[in-house]
Amino acid sequence: MEYPYEVDLDVRLRDIDFMGHVNNATYATYLEQAREAYFQDVLGVSLTEVGTVLARLEIDYTRPIGADADVTVALGVPELGTSSLPLEYEIRADGERAATARTVQVLVDESTGSSEPLPEQWRERIDVTGT
Repeated sequence: MEYPYEVDLDVRLRDIDFMGHVNNATYATYLEQAREAYFQDVLGVSLTEVGTVLARLEIDYTRPIGADADVTVALGVPELGTSSLPLEYEIRADGERAATARTVQVLVDESTGSSEPLPEQWRERIDVTGT
């Protein structure tokens, strides 16, 4: 998978568990932060401004992230659905893979709760990288 988008994130004190590394649940928060940055930087909209729901989340852990690590989340879009936006991620600590993940966001009409097609403008801006 190619990852055309990357964002650097800070490891916060609250991210660290009693073992001295980033808690496994925090990885999902890192994905959320990367997803929000992607929506703002690539699609020109905040996740708080559009009706999307997280329909799927998968994380495969490779190694722990230490408290003093430099964290980068790289992501790409492998394909587009009609109303779904799958994203694939690589979380890196000090340049080394710490986890891979996949999420699926679904665009919904907030008044009806039904899915709706991704806007054409989004389709034009998204670089579908394939796997």
